[in-house]
Amino acid sequence: MDVALRIADEYALDSAWAWAFPAGSLAANVASSTPTVKDSLSALALSIARLGHRGPDAFPTLFTESSSPFATHQSASLFPRDSVVRQLVSLFWIAYAGSFLLYWSVSTASYYALFDRRLEHHPRFLKNQVAKEIALSMKAMPGMAALIVPWFVGEVRGTTLLYDSVEEYGATWFKGTALDGYGPWAYMAFSVVTFMVFTDWCIYWIHRWLHIPFLYKRLHKPHHRWLVPTPFSALAFHPVDGYAQSMPYHIIPYILPINKFVYFGMFMIVNLWTILIHDGDMISGHFLEKFINSPAHHTLHHLYFTCNYGQYFTWADKYGGSYRPPREDLDPIHDAVKNMERKRKLAEKEAKQALREQNKQFSDSSIDGDQESDSGYEGSEAELDKKSEVKVSHVRTISKDESSDIRRRR
Repeated sequence: MDVALRIADEYALDSAWAWAFPAGSLAANVASSTPTVKDSLSALALSIARLGHRGPDAFPTLFTESSSPFATHQSASLFPRDSVVRQLVSLFWIAYAGSFLLYWSVSTASYYALFDRRLEHHPRFLKNQVAKEIALSMKAMPGMAALIVPWFVGEVRGTTLLYDSVEEYGATWFKGTALDGYGPWAYMAFSVVTFMVFTDWCIYWIHRWLHIPFLYKRLHKPHHRWLVPTPFSALAFHPVDGYAQSMPYHIIPYILPINKFVYFGMFMIVNLWTILIHDGDMISGHFLEKFINSPAHHTLHHLYFTCNYGQYFTWADKYGGSYRPPREDLDPIHDAVKNMERKRKLAEKEAKQALREQNKQFSDSSIDGDQESDSGYEGSEAELDKKSEVKVSHVRTISKDESSDIRRRR
């Protein structure tokens, strides 16, 4: 995270910290024989702001070269770059913004490109479920970011075994052999495999322990509201639940030397995988399903609760006796399609009933209209015009007869 923090500092956070807390904002006169309360408080605030400050020599990767156009902002804030307080706050916003962007980009793409939208008609798919998944994810993100920030600060301040150069480890692995020179790359591959095995094994047990009734009720139950999950449920956790399942990723760089760029890449893959296994895909019958904990396995976990706790692989579930292989007949899409067909038939039945009611009303109206008018609709313009013509004709006839009678009398 030191590289991410340095980039964020150079392009945004240096200016933000300088604006919010300018360097001369505290004037503590601690040398005075009788300092005031204000001076004492200022001195305390200054010591907090500079907590952990040791300068660029201690953390060279956090500082730019003097020729950098951004170097002038480094000393413009009351909080130097290597202040523990500043690092805690800055890394919180980096972690939160990163999870926010990753969630919305990958979850949205997976929802519209991979997720079978017919599953939303499954009988156990909740009303407004996607909105509820998103709401819980948005609520959980700040809490999870705050919990993992101390681990990131440890990485930035050099307390882990993360290293920069490929050549730092494994140089003597194949010394004197035909593979001499490939030792560092062999060690890097070894660290990746160890990372995967260690984190998968730890997460299996953490996840399984979270299903113990005492912990499940208090922590893990919110995530299992989604019996038929969508990609938007990937971060819909209780914050402590999400943090607990992420701990192996933060612990391993403290016990195993890993190249920091490889570690960052693996950490990104972990987050992508977490989203992708929630896409509801139940493709089964392929060779890899025996070894890879795919979306099909995780879909069964949400449906049946007591199986497939692993993250990447199936070996831990097989060892722990909780493995349940995907089968075509277990695919929730079958129940979803049946429910869609039931809804279609019900809609057709209701439409036919409505049509019969409409025809009945029209028929009753026609019978009443025959008794009142020739047009079939009493009060229509045609009927009114016809009645008017009859009245006018009748008036004219009467007028002619009266005129004849008058002439004869005369």
